[in-house]
Amino acid sequence: MQKIVLQDKRFMARALRLALRGRGRVHPNPHVGAVLVKRGRVIGEGAHLFFGGPHAEVNAIRRARGNPEGGTLYVTLEPCVHFGKTPPCTALILEMKIKKVVVAAKDPNPRVSGKGLRVLRRAGVEVLTGVMEQEALELNKDFNHWIRTKRPYVITKIAQSLDGKTAAAAGQPKWITGETSRKFTHRLRASCDAILVGVNTLLKDDPLLNVRWGNKKIQPARIVLDSRLRCRPGARIFSKKSGRVILAVTKKAPKKKFRLFRQKAEVLIVKEKNGQVDLKALLKILGQRRIVSILVEGGSTVLGSFFTEKLVQEAYFFIAPKIIGGKGAVVLKRTELVGLGEDWLIRGKL
Repeated sequence: MQKIVLQDKRFMARALRLALRGRGRVHPNPHVGAVLVKRGRVIGEGAHLFFGGPHAEVNAIRRARGNPEGGTLYVTLEPCVHFGKTPPCTALILEMKIKKVVVAAKDPNPRVSGKGLRVLRRAGVEVLTGVMEQEALELNKDFNHWIRTKRPYVITKIAQSLDGKTAAAAGQPKWITGETSRKFTHRLRASCDAILVGVNTLLKDDPLLNVRWGNKKIQPARIVLDSRLRCRPGARIFSKKSGRVILAVTKKAPKKKFRLFRQKAEVLIVKEKNGQVDLKALLKILGQRRIVSILVEGGSTVLGSFFTEKLVQEAYFFIAPKIIGGKGAVVLKRTELVGLGEDWLIRGKL
């Protein structure tokens, strides 16, 4: 059994940080980072930065300061052994005569898992696996889920007041949560391939559902559950600058309305369940279209349906320290969060 030393973890931690540079741009590929080391010194590093672009190993080797021969390559995912958008990384590793390859996690695809490692070992390359494996699995949790289930990884986001309101009362500011939470939400949006809402949210709030903080170049697709195709063609979501829109409808949607959205959105006819779009069927279609992760933002009925159908992998609850009540909001100050067994207590001053 090979021994993992502190130096292995240090260089792999760097590779994991590099992998984050491709967040929001590499799907349906995984996030991968690589560090090339020789005589204990980093001579090259790289990441997979966008779908169809060079893999992390290629970028690290191409940017090497010096000859890679005899070096050690740290990579967060097993090097590929097949031709896809780019040639196999194992071939380049062997060509450069790299002596050792340290891998965090195997490729989750059962058709290729372990093959890259076997090719390297048979060629005489020393291979060490499992270095910071859990961190690498967490990095690609959405990709791994998509590979395993053929459905997108579903994240739900709920923002509410202490008294359970998910929308502000008339005449109050429309935001329930503060600016810091809203910026976090935009980073969450940018990390996902798509944002999903129900048609009632679209009709009531007319949201853009885009990324307005952080990396604005990353604009996820917007998906609207609209079984009867009730949304308005003039909604802001259809503005030219907002990007791809998918309308999920059922056969009961009036066909005569389809032409109104022909140039504005992609209309998917999905089978019906209890009078609504069948969520499992929709996720299967979206998975086939290489949508790896989805952020479900509302409304409450849509969110509840995803939980009822057991389709949620991760949930974010934002709770604002305010009581909206009926006419005016009361905000708590100096709030504290206290754990009480399995529960959390929020307390504050008026």
